[in-house]
Amino acid sequence: MRAPKTFRLHIGIFGRRNAGKSSILNALTHQDVSIVSEVAGTTTDPVEKPMELLPLGPVLFIDTAGIDDAGDLGEKRIAKTMAVFDRTDLGVIVSNFNDWGDYEEILMEELKNRNVPFLVVFNKTDLFPEDVSLIAQLDSVKIKYVLTSATKGDGIADLRQLLLKSAPADFIERPTILADLVGPGEAAVLVVPIDKEAPKGRLILPQVQSIRDLLDNDAFTVVVKERELREALSRFNKPPKLVVTDSQAFLKVAADTPPEIPMTSFSILFARFQGDLLEMVKGAMTIDQLKTGDKVLIAEACSHHPIGEDIGTVKIPRWLTQYVGGKLEIDSIRGHDFPPNLSEYKLIIHCGACMWNRRAMLSRIMKARQAGVPITNYGLTIAYSLGIFERALQPFPAALDIYTTHQEIN
Repeated sequence: MRAPKTFRLHIGIFGRRNAGKSSILNALTHQDVSIVSEVAGTTTDPVEKPMELLPLGPVLFIDTAGIDDAGDLGEKRIAKTMAVFDRTDLGVIVSNFNDWGDYEEILMEELKNRNVPFLVVFNKTDLFPEDVSLIAQLDSVKIKYVLTSATKGDGIADLRQLLLKSAPADFIERPTILADLVGPGEAAVLVVPIDKEAPKGRLILPQVQSIRDLLDNDAFTVVVKERELREALSRFNKPPKLVVTDSQAFLKVAADTPPEIPMTSFSILFARFQGDLLEMVKGAMTIDQLKTGDKVLIAEACSHHPIGEDIGTVKIPRWLTQYVGGKLEIDSIRGHDFPPNLSEYKLIIHCGACMWNRRAMLSRIMKARQAGVPITNYGLTIAYSLGIFERALQPFPAALDIYTTHQEIN
């Protein structure tokens, strides 16, 4: 099975039109992933290519349109390219010694502003001689670079090595999803409802990833449906360290789990794994400030077709409305598009982003913070709306402290 995007290092390839970005990608992957042409602007929408970059592991290369594209259509292509910055873990700026200038400086600034590591590829070295003064300039500010001729294959091996050396440490030393809450030799019970939202014959991604995380870290895993939980817990000679449930089954699972056993949801685990749990806990607590008529944005990373009782478009709006006691104005979005007018919303509620890399989710949190809008996620919203927020935060002492301190002050 292919590694999901969540676990892939996202490598964004940026540069001007006809800089050789697509040729670099094709040379790295040994495949004709992107169309190569002498005509500038051949790449329009971002092109993604998943592969294994050993010894680093699974990566996702993203080839983008030229940053110098022109015309009305070109502006739309540039907008698509700029959106890729938000999910890039490692940037690659492709240029040549003849064209280096303002566009490349803009690309470097965008990556620096996001604290994204990057390197520079001087391509077409068979056509343009080395610029010693430019190299000295990059050396002086410790920017990594490599010289290549993609069409001839020169320097591609060096580029691979530089990619490996430049990978961010938090990708290589990725934290666990929940194994640190359980421990080797201990048990966790995962409550997995089988309903309309469960793919036929499969489990949803957060559930699969949680099982693998526990197995990788030598913990025991018991998987049950919500109506089997009470019986399963009665068979333990030693209580499990953690119970994790789908957020939609929160109330029943909370009722069936003894208070001394910590309990939370897959969605809340992913608020920590993919985003910033403490920031999202603070966001959930602003639900108390919502009033009738306030605008709320519900953001879903996946572009799936919603079912009748969809969690994001039906259930959460219903629970929020019941909690607030009046109708809210709720907008729903899906995919990578994020509205520029965030400041008009009182709250942003996001899914667990299990299909994305962490960088994309952190970028959204950063944009919400810049707009002064609180952001939370599905699981935290459900727990707060149903009155079991403190119970759901029990496994996370720092997050629980934020909530209890807030309660004491208010």
